Amino acid sequence: MPLRSYGVLAGRPVDRRREGNTDTPHYQIHLRDNAGVDYRASVNVQSQQAPSELLYLANEDFTHPVTALLPAAGSGWTALASQPGQASLDYIRGNLFDPALMRPLPPDLPGGDNDLADKLEHYVQRAINDAASGVYLFGERWGPEESTRDKIFGFLPGNGVHDVHMNQGNSAQFRRDDGVWQDGGILIHLPGENRWIAIFLAFQSQAWHTDDTTGHTIGTAPGRPEPGDLPLRIAAALVNPVGPAPEPETVTLLNASPAAITLDGWHLADQAKRTLPLTGSIEPGETLRQPVTAGLQLGNSGGAITLLDPTGLKVHGVSYTKDQAAREGWTINF
Repeated sequence: MPLRSYGVLAGRPVDRRREGNTDTPHYQIHLRDNAGVDYRASVNVQSQQAPSELLYLANEDFTHPVTALLPAAGSGWTALASQPGQASLDYIRGNLFDPALMRPLPPDLPGGDNDLADKLEHYVQRAINDAASGVYLFGERWGPEESTRDKIFGFLPGNGVHDVHMNQGNSAQFRRDDGVWQDGGILIHLPGENRWIAIFLAFQSQAWHTDDTTGHTIGTAPGRPEPGDLPLRIAAALVNPVGPAPEPETVTLLNASPAAITLDGWHLADQAKRTLPLTGSIEPGETLRQPVTAGLQLGNSGGAITLLDPTGLKVHGVSYTKDQAAREGWTINF
């Protein structure tokens, strides 16, 4: 079954604590919302299951339509429906980042800037030092526990969020937590710099192809791609051509491999899972500018485009924001 109470916590970080010398160490963050309610975010830095190192990715200039769907900064806890079109996260379907760019990090090592706790400390401390910053933590809510003080920071009632990591494709031990559109993560807004920082975490035991309904692992699917492994990818899209609707939108595909690729059976899909079948072939090192016909919809308010192979598995995915689409006639490069 999926997480019981998925959502996002919007608050200001006021303290943090590195937690070591335990069976399941976490990085603990104390946050407070605009109403003065205290929360603790408990972020895993080590897996109970081998390999113990978590996969980590930080994007210091995160651009994605999800940021326009978030609740107000400092608004506290907001429950989210586990479905597209909300502020909910899905590492596979939401095209938030390239999974091949994630790397494993140990939880805590001597020295600076060489472990996962160090990386989290860097960004959380940055948010603490910026009075205008806003932090959003996605995961599962616990509390409020009216008669129990928080075990780390001592506030009452105990209250917070955990499972701030990928929550699908789990191994058998944690399969009960699988679900789609319920992944965890950390987004930090720096209004003074007009940018977002995104932090994504996953366990190495988790799968990167999952069932669209249950979030369970698709057993025959390949694993997480390595950098440079994608022979065919989405390179660009023209989502807002010059002129009145209907506009001649296009998606550009790149064959980076040394062999021709036959496109029969491949599809492009939008965020609502509408699809466009592909035909023909692309020669080595060549691109194909694919017209978008009836079926696929590339909206000007932001969206996602996904490339599916003949078995229906995701091969590559990209996203674009409303601001990117607003530039009429400009092609968006991914």
